[in-house]
Amino acid sequence: MAQSGYSDIDATVVNDAAPSSMSHKGKERADGLDENAHRRNTRVGGNSTSPSFVHSEDYFATKRPFCVKIGADGLIGALTELDNQLQASGRPRLLSSKKPTEWLGFMGVEINPGEIGVVNHAGLPKILMNPGTYPPFPFRNWWARSWKGTRGISDTTLFFQGLTVVQVSLNQVAVISDPQNRIFIVRGGGFAAFAVQGTYDVLAVVDQTHLTNHVKDKVTGATLGWMQEVTMPSRIGGSASNYVVAGFLDIPANNVAVLQRGDEMEQVPAGQHCITNSNVKLRGLFTCGENQIEMPTKDIYTRDQVPVSLTIYMKWQLLEPLKLTTHGYNSPYEALRDKAQSILTQIVAHLDYSSMVKQRTVGSDHMEDPSDPSSPFLDALRTQAMDDLHVAALEYGILLKDLAVIDRQFKGDIASTMDKLTTRALQAQVEAANVDRENSNKVKQEQGALQVAQVKAEARKTEAEALAYATTTAAKAQAEAVIIAAEAQAAAIKLQAQAEAEAVAARSNADSRVEDAFAREMEVRRVDVERVKAFGPRTVFVPCETGGVSGSSTSNALMTGMAMRLGHEEAAASASSRK
Repeated sequence: MAQSGYSDIDATVVNDAAPSSMSHKGKERADGLDENAHRRNTRVGGNSTSPSFVHSEDYFATKRPFCVKIGADGLIGALTELDNQLQASGRPRLLSSKKPTEWLGFMGVEINPGEIGVVNHAGLPKILMNPGTYPPFPFRNWWARSWKGTRGISDTTLFFQGLTVVQVSLNQVAVISDPQNRIFIVRGGGFAAFAVQGTYDVLAVVDQTHLTNHVKDKVTGATLGWMQEVTMPSRIGGSASNYVVAGFLDIPANNVAVLQRGDEMEQVPAGQHCITNSNVKLRGLFTCGENQIEMPTKDIYTRDQVPVSLTIYMKWQLLEPLKLTTHGYNSPYEALRDKAQSILTQIVAHLDYSSMVKQRTVGSDHMEDPSDPSSPFLDALRTQAMDDLHVAALEYGILLKDLAVIDRQFKGDIASTMDKLTTRALQAQVEAANVDRENSNKVKQEQGALQVAQVKAEARKTEAEALAYATTTAAKAQAEAVIIAAEAQAAAIKLQAQAEAEAVAARSNADSRVEDAFAREMEVRRVDVERVKAFGPRTVFVPCETGGVSGSSTSNALMTGMAMRLGHEEAAASASSRK
């Protein structure tokens, strides 16, 4: 609903479902509610010892003529028992005495296993029980008899010439009208009956797990259960009408149904139920779980005649539905709506416009500040509204868990004025917010540029430190390599010299051990040859006593002469060449 008015969108929380916010009186009364009331049958009004409103009577507990319940023997056993009752009463038999034959298989009627044959015998039913082929006339007596086909032994229903057979499975329920128009139901079994006067009419076979009507709460949308009604046609005069004769309920867990008969009401817990009593009416289906809703109130006038519309939030749990229906309400929402409207009207009527428009949220600081102009409104909401509504809800079997005012709309001239002021204030706030946003964006941009510069400087510093470290490490490695190479070379030279000295010493020792004179002479000559090879053919060797080779005086003189001659010839050659 579009309305012009000043809207305060912030929620005014009155009760946050905290037990401490409930008055002592409310706590005592809340303790009186029974949280498990929805789990059992309870009743108000009338005699509590009278039978339950839901169907509980066993139709076959009373012995009825020509009506046999199907037991462990199945349909065949029930038909046999029914046939015995008819014979005992002097009536024609139900089961035919005809037997199938094997010698005439190409003619006659055939009954397969799992089937029975039905024959119209002068208006009365006859049943062929045994499978096989039955010869036609004139091989068998078919006088005043007509073949009407076969029926399945496991068929749900069978109707033929006053014979009624009903068989239902576990989830099925058959609604039957007997010859006296009494309605009964059959669950998980069946019966076979022959109506001498009247008929057994099967009105419906209902699947209790899939009822047709899905019932929902019109306010909260919660599923309350499923139901289905069964009608019976009836003709009055020249017109025919259908009348409800049975009702089925499928109530989910945590839900209940309330049935009414006159001034008596009975609460039925979750499960599958059937109502066949015409005096019993379904008052309603209720959920006992938590529910919540946002609810607008009607216009309320303040003390200075300013109209205001409130939107309130409520959360509740229905614990005792019988109390609610006893007060004439069909849903918890209706009871809470009327009471909340009445309480809020009384509170707002004693408050000024100024005390309602300024405060937007409830808090302990505002509650305890007597100078706050909104304190009367908040105090009233916190104390009177919550306490009164909670106590009133308890009378209806409802536990109120939360209450909040989430919106306030002021109407009339003051509302239009407030709209203009609010629009201007919002525009100013938007402009200020835009300026703040632009300034904030610029500051963030500068901060971002500064952070980028700092990151780049840190990167350059890191690169320089890495380069210096790499250079220092390379120099140290090179110096260490030179030192290691020099040390290795010195060690090698030292080892080489030591090896050569050892070799010379070894050779000297070997030479010293030679005792043959000729061998020694030959060694001396070889040394001379090697010496000449080493120093060249033009080298002049001067013999001396101190030389490395000791010889006779004659040899020394000869060698000295040869040297002097060679020297003289060399000098002469040099002089001639200069000329």
